[in-house]
Amino acid sequence: MPKATAVWLIENTALTFKQISQFCHLHELEVQGIADGDVAPGMQGFNPIDNNQLTKEEILRCEKDPESSLNLIQSNFSQILPPKKKDTKYTPISLRQEKPYAILWLIKRYPEQLKDSQIAKLTGSTKNTVDAIRNGTYREAVLETKSPMDVGLCSYEDLEKVLNKNRKSIKE
Repeated sequence: MPKATAVWLIENTALTFKQISQFCHLHELEVQGIADGDVAPGMQGFNPIDNNQLTKEEILRCEKDPESSLNLIQSNFSQILPPKKKDTKYTPISLRQEKPYAILWLIKRYPEQLKDSQIAKLTGSTKNTVDAIRNGTYREAVLETKSPMDVGLCSYEDLEKVLNKNRKSIKE
């Protein structure tokens, strides 16, 4: 919402276009266009004070000194939060139908080395699907094998990491 913030700063402060453009990461001419009404006409302003981006004191300080730049309020909240859990990767529709073939390839190539959960993770599938293919109860009767690396479901490095991890756990 940089343009909406710029609209509010133009309407409610005496900051220079340069200061506003630096804070909002917009070009100075774009800020001037907003002030003239050529860019973002009718856009509702976004108050950076109410949204804890700036303080009134910071704005007053920069209004007094046109050479200074606005500093965003630093939040400690993000440091308190636990790390974000990695999202599952998106598989395009064209690759989804290739998953059973890739699963069968991994099962045939590495029957003892890979667990169902590892195969599911590599191919972006579920353990139930892997189990059904392993047991021959999958809904498609005839499956061909395709390398998951060639199809694009995982990389050679990903497979190598999983295999090396399993080799280490077997040695220990």
